[in-house]
Amino acid sequence: MKFWKQAILAGATLLVALGSAGAEDVKIGFVVKQPEEPWFQDEWKFAQEAAKQKGFTLVEIGAEDGEKVQAAIDNLGAQGAQGFIVCTPDVKLGPGIVAKAAANNLKLMTVDDRLVDASGKAIEDVPHMGISATKIGEAVGQAISDEIKKRGWDMAKVGAVKVSYDQLPTAVDRVTGATSVLEKNGFPAANIFNAPQAKTDTEAALNAATTVINAHPEIQHWVAVGLNDEAVLGAVRATESVGVPAANVIGVGIGGAESAINEFKKPSQTGFYGTVIISPKRHGYETALNMYEWIANGKEPEKLILTSGQLATRADYEAVRKDLGIQ
Repeated sequence: MKFWKQAILAGATLLVALGSAGAEDVKIGFVVKQPEEPWFQDEWKFAQEAAKQKGFTLVEIGAEDGEKVQAAIDNLGAQGAQGFIVCTPDVKLGPGIVAKAAANNLKLMTVDDRLVDASGKAIEDVPHMGISATKIGEAVGQAISDEIKKRGWDMAKVGAVKVSYDQLPTAVDRVTGATSVLEKNGFPAANIFNAPQAKTDTEAALNAATTVINAHPEIQHWVAVGLNDEAVLGAVRATESVGVPAANVIGVGIGGAESAINEFKKPSQTGFYGTVIISPKRHGYETALNMYEWIANGKEPEKLILTSGQLATRADYEAVRKDLGIQ
């Protein structure tokens, strides 16, 4: 009997040791398209929290173009990784990414931007965590509508700068969500002016918005929507450059980027009224955890998980960030 008790105890110890070793043997890649951006750095930070909690290795890789994505996947395969999460620089790289992952025997998940096939249709077999772009856009539109009413503006005399980037489906969904809610709240469709930007940064948005605002000197009050905080900040800078007072501008961005927070910290209120903050915590921590569970325990993630955001303004951004786990 004593022998059997010792054997059972030894077996249990061995199982614990094997479980621990198994976790240590798990290696997961996290590939992002813009490693210098705070959003992706935060995703990595929260993914590393999951790695520390579960004991696996997380490999952070920046891949700004398709060639680098392909090289990153091969690199992970050579390192003995079992899976990776990717936010691709171009969603149309989908078929190539899927094929390369399969060739390296790597499980694949996407985050933020969903892969599409050659016809532009979402590749639904690849588990994805993304942002409900339409709902977040709708939150922007509602926030602007509420603020217009609060300020007592006549909607018929307000102009909207729609900073657009139609190459990215997420951008289309966000701005369409915002403008659709504006219209439902009585905003004239004829007063929504398209300002296509060449890139998704503040300078490109500034250039695009300046053209629109200069073309309509009769409009005294402006609102601005766009893909992200940078797009809306560009529009706000455009209003400043042509002399529109900050009190006559309502810009609501998306993301809660450092640039937005810095705007709130300025001594005086600018035309950048608010931002719908998207928490990178779930996108980093949860995707990494889901990939680990898939590799270690065979628990495949849901095919589609959509997250939402929360409006933050100059008055409450610190509390909102804390609530979302960003502080």
